[in-house]
Amino acid sequence: MADPNPSHTDALSRRSMLIAASAIVATAATLSPTEATAQTPTQMLASWNDGPAKQAIVNFVRTITDPSSKDFVPPEDRIATFDQDGTLWTEHPLYAQAIFALYRVHEMAPQHQEWQSHEPFKAVLSNDPAALGKLTERDWFVIIAATHSGMTTDAFPALVARWIEAARDPRFKRPFTDLVYQPMREVMDYLRANGFTTYIVTGGGQDFVRVYAQRVYGVPPQQVAGSTIETAYAIKDGKPLLMRLPKAAFIDDGDGKAIGIQRVIGKRPSAAFGNSDGDREMLEWTGAGAGARLSMLVHHDDARREYAYGPAGGQPDTKVGTFSASLMTEATTRGWTVISMKNDWRRVFAFDAV
Repeated sequence: MADPNPSHTDALSRRSMLIAASAIVATAATLSPTEATAQTPTQMLASWNDGPAKQAIVNFVRTITDPSSKDFVPPEDRIATFDQDGTLWTEHPLYAQAIFALYRVHEMAPQHQEWQSHEPFKAVLSNDPAALGKLTERDWFVIIAATHSGMTTDAFPALVARWIEAARDPRFKRPFTDLVYQPMREVMDYLRANGFTTYIVTGGGQDFVRVYAQRVYGVPPQQVAGSTIETAYAIKDGKPLLMRLPKAAFIDDGDGKAIGIQRVIGKRPSAAFGNSDGDREMLEWTGAGAGARLSMLVHHDDARREYAYGPAGGQPDTKVGTFSASLMTEATTRGWTVISMKNDWRRVFAFDAV
C-alpha cells in the first residue's frame, strides 16, 4: 500500500479532499466517551449555549416525562433516533466509511493487479484529485461492493475495528472517533437519563457503525439501523458462516430511513435528529405522530471550529451532507428546530476549549 502524506485545506472541494482522504495512513488511537453523571439539564447539556435550541430539548423532555401532562409518554415508548454522519460526528471532507473504502482499495490492490487499469479503482490508486472528483454514485457502489464483501460477517467487523482505531482525519489529525459532537453526545445522555432509548439511523453501513457505536455513543449494536448488503448462509469445514455479498440489500437514506425505523424499531420516534436532505423523511415521519414531538437539524455554519456548508443559510454548496434551501423552508414551516453549530454550541468536540 502506498504511503503518501495527506495535506489539509479548508476549502470544501471534494476533489482536493478526496485525495487527502484516500491517502490516510493508519496509526493507533483510542477514545473513551465521556459518561453522563450530572442530573440537571444545565449540567448535562453543558456544551450548549442558552437559547431556543437548548430550551426546545429541555421543554420537550419536561413535557413528555411529566405524568400530569396530556403529552406524557411512558418510558417504553420514548424513542429517539439520530442520523450519524454530520449529526453525531464530522462528515467532511468525506464520510468516514467512504474513506475506509478508499483505504481498503489501497490495502487490497496487491491482490488485484487488474485494478491498476480498471475504473473506478484506477482513479483511487492514482491519487489524482481530478479523477477522484469525478467518481459517480455508481462508482462508489462498485468500490463499496469490492471492499466490503467477500468475507464473513465475523471478519468484517474486525477489519473496521482495526481501521477505526488507527486512521486519522486529514484536517484535525485525530481519530475519527474523536470527532464526535460533544453537544449531541450530551443530548443522547440526557435523553437516556430521562427514560429514552436512543437509536442511530444512518445511511452508512449498519455493520460498519455497529463496530464502535457502543463505545463512542453508548448505543448498543442492536440499536443501529443502517444500509445493509446481501448475505448468504454457507457451511465451510463443517461450520456455518454468513458471507457478505457484493450487492446492496437495503439503503437506509431518504424515505429508507422511515422504512428502516419501522423495520428495526417498530415504533415511531418521539424525537429525531438529522442534518441533511437525507434525513427529511425521518423527521417528517417522526413529526406525523400524535402528541409532543421534537425534530431537530444540525446546520453546519462554523468553518472555524468545524465546517460550513449548506447551501441553506447562504453556506457553500456541497454533495456531502447537503442541507438544501427547501429543507430549511420545510423546517420553518413544520416547526423543526435548526441547530446553529456556530451559535448554539459552546464547543463542538470534547477536546475543544470551552
